[in-house]
Amino acid sequence: METTYKIIDDLEQKFKSINQNTATHLEGLLWSKPITYWDYIQTDALLNLQTQRTILPDEMVFIMYHQVNELLFKMILWEIEQLCHTDVPKTSFFTEKMRRISRYFDMLTTSFDIMGDGMEIDQYMKFRNTLTPASGFQSAQYRFIEFSSTDLINLIDYRYRETIDRNTPFSHAFEHLYWQAAGKDYKTGEKSYLILEFERKYKAEFLRFMEEYNTLNIWQKFKQLPLDDQKNQELVLAMRHYDYTVNITWVMGHLNAAKKYLDSGKGSGEATGGSDWKKYMHPKYQRRIFFPELWNEEEIKNWGEAV
Repeated sequence: METTYKIIDDLEQKFKSINQNTATHLEGLLWSKPITYWDYIQTDALLNLQTQRTILPDEMVFIMYHQVNELLFKMILWEIEQLCHTDVPKTSFFTEKMRRISRYFDMLTTSFDIMGDGMEIDQYMKFRNTLTPASGFQSAQYRFIEFSSTDLINLIDYRYRETIDRNTPFSHAFEHLYWQAAGKDYKTGEKSYLILEFERKYKAEFLRFMEEYNTLNIWQKFKQLPLDDQKNQELVLAMRHYDYTVNITWVMGHLNAAKKYLDSGKGSGEATGGSDWKKYMHPKYQRRIFFPELWNEEEIKNWGEAV
């Protein structure tokens, strides 16, 4: 009974602090239903989010695989938000968050066999035509992960990095992000439908996110640590693992899975969104690196070359 009275006293304090009547809340418990697994996880809703556009069974594999990716992206962003919005994160906390984030990306990386070996090429080459002009390129959550991981300059197309700095308006920097090259003719300035639709949906949110994480991204939080903590071996290894996994291992897993289908000789070899997917995806072209100061000159020079 003593424990019960203690809980009731704690509840009184909790509800009093928000000017609520404890008795009203307790009475509400009398009429509430016990929770079930399927209600808590929203299983029925989750399992009804898969809608095929064709009669080909392997399209369901493709849909579910990408939905799982988006759920993992959300888990990654959940951890990044906690890390980046902690005023003065301790090194142990920082390291644990980086390890969590990396584990999610490790899972994403090893999952490519599901897509690479889990669909018949003939089926994929048929149902993919119903996806045009949509593309995995249009994952907004993946862009949020990039913006919140590193300084914006590291996401700028290599050709334009010398012309952009911290005083550059975000709207101008946005036009020169590395992934703009996948759907923009830099000679004419004309954008593909892929990019135009992506921007119509998310550009305002991207600009807001770019500004929010300009001084709060993972790298900036790392630089705010005491110098001795920045040399902590466990933290540095966790940072490097994350950087390499996202910008080389995961990207190459995606690229190799795409090659199996697009280079099969059973289609045009073009991505559904019309991008130059090989040059856009391969890490050796843009050398996307979140934390360049944690890599030596030789490692940066050979970024993505050995895979």
